[in-house]
Amino acid sequence: MKDKKVDLSIEFCGVKFKNPFLLASSPVSNSAEMVEKAYEAGWSGVAFKTLNSDRIPIIHPSPRMNSYHYGHKKLVGLQNVEQISDRPLKDNLLDFLYLKKKYPDHVMISSIMGFSNDEWEYLAKISEDNGADMLELNFSCPHMCVEGTGHHVGKAFDLIEKFTSTVKKAVGIPVIAKMTPNITDMTEPALYAKNGGADAISAINTVSGISEVGLDDMVPKPNIFGIGAISGTSGPAVKPIGLHFIADMAKCQDLALPLCGIGGIETWIDALEYMLLGASTIQVCTGIIHYGYRIVEDMIEGLTDFMIDKGISKVDNLVGLALKNLDTTDKFDLERQGVTEYDLDRCVGCGQCYIICKDAAGQALDWDEKLRQPKLIEDKCLSCMICSFVCPVPGLISFREMPGNWQRNETKVMDESLEAELKYSPYQP
Repeated sequence: MKDKKVDLSIEFCGVKFKNPFLLASSPVSNSAEMVEKAYEAGWSGVAFKTLNSDRIPIIHPSPRMNSYHYGHKKLVGLQNVEQISDRPLKDNLLDFLYLKKKYPDHVMISSIMGFSNDEWEYLAKISEDNGADMLELNFSCPHMCVEGTGHHVGKAFDLIEKFTSTVKKAVGIPVIAKMTPNITDMTEPALYAKNGGADAISAINTVSGISEVGLDDMVPKPNIFGIGAISGTSGPAVKPIGLHFIADMAKCQDLALPLCGIGGIETWIDALEYMLLGASTIQVCTGIIHYGYRIVEDMIEGLTDFMIDKGISKVDNLVGLALKNLDTTDKFDLERQGVTEYDLDRCVGCGQCYIICKDAAGQALDWDEKLRQPKLIEDKCLSCMICSFVCPVPGLISFREMPGNWQRNETKVMDESLEAELKYSPYQP
């Protein structure tokens, strides 16, 4: 019988977390009252909403968010124009003191963003002095329009290194650099953060985008009294982007820093995927906005059951397990090919697979009108698996590998008389 005792605690930058699950710096971590409720639900720590030094007033637009639904699926994405904290710095620091006194075994991460080098230093020191266990440098907020802040820093690599170095020299607690995804290669700015002394990297912040445009008023949403803007998108829609960047950085041998995964996490499976690709800890925002702090209960239970089933006793043994199976596309074994396989006893006869195969795939299905079932033409099947994505019955369509000597039919010219008219370029590659 498998050992049913598993250890969800994990060490990150020398700091111990009760479990890998944290609140992201966002609207869900805006006050001690909110964080206290999250701690009681089971979250092990918080990246508090990014501190403001009070030098520049922060006024949030109204309304500040827009939900992106797709068909019957609610909150596939969340569009927001949220700024950093608009609360007085003193109030936020008092919250730090209260939370650390009442919950000393929960990790307090202070997210900071300066408007100058001196301000980065000031916010770092004052955070440490008031109980922060770690710092997260916000190099990634897509809504701060002041040069030298937010994603403007995240795209100016010399500033990443400069501000990270300034903070590291000012404090003795670990420093995490939070990266912007609105860039092609995240490993490069992450390396600049490492050069500046960063102890870890967190990613991703929201992805710049436009989720919707109002069809009545022609204004991109959220509509701020007739004006829209390119702003941050979060939620399940951005998870593939987050996984990509975490995996890239985890595979970068020159970086070799602990990673905190953020982006589209709602379930224990989402969290586990980030961990398997190299993240040690996980931050959540939009999933909480959708379902509340209670989702951590399912995350803890689901991850625990998975570990018991796999015979894994410590959660840190999961970190990076999938990286050995991640490579570039030129490493694929193209000698092995396959086709789709249909469990027709479960088929409901909707015909969606037939339509899609004809219109978007290999035209590898015939249709039995009497039985209302597809009939596979194996040597035309591309094994694209599109039919399985549109089938309403989970698991009805699966992939089957074919024998090594099996080959697909080459595409035939519809009118063979046209073949003689083909003209080939005299230039050969």
